[in-house]
Amino acid sequence: MEINHDTLEKNLPKVFKYFNHVMVNLWRLGLGKLINIWPAVIGRIMVIKHNGRKSGTAYFTPVNYTEEDGVVYCTAGFGADSDWFLNLMANPQVEIWLPDGWYVGTAEVVKEPELRLPFLRLVLIASGFAARLFGVDPINMDDDELNEVTGDYILLRINRQSPRTGADGPGGLAWLWPFILAFFLLGRRKRRK
Repeated sequence: MEINHDTLEKNLPKVFKYFNHVMVNLWRLGLGKLINIWPAVIGRIMVIKHNGRKSGTAYFTPVNYTEEDGVVYCTAGFGADSDWFLNLMANPQVEIWLPDGWYVGTAEVVKEPELRLPFLRLVLIASGFAARLFGVDPINMDDDELNEVTGDYILLRINRQSPRTGADGPGGLAWLWPFILAFFLLGRRKRRK
């Protein structure tokens, strides 16, 4: 079966928008660690909470990431026109949901050329299937090839400032699990009869 890349490229924003809603809700249900259990395939996924640059509305965006010495790196793979990236540039104060906790941080573009490609490669490797979906092979491409195909990608650095807690973060909907399990078990019981 041959993949029509034009159709795929046209529909990817819709697919990712749906995927993002599912991913954020899984994090809210307390499944962040489970989501990150198979990074080679699914990728390493965190959620960034940011505010709309015009509306001030809180938005949640799941992204692939890597971490080095407590600093988190991610990329705006769709370039400088990505809404979430524009929001971060207007207000770099963010919250990040990671498998090890919930943090307040500050986002900034990595401007050091000597850091961009090595950390971008690590983020893309940490993306599991996602990079390959876009024709990027961060493991086998040399620096020149990777730089060419990721020219529009923007590497971001998020410096953690302090941990957060509360009911409005990751796991905030974990209280729903007894109801979800009861619904599932009752549904199975009715089907057996």
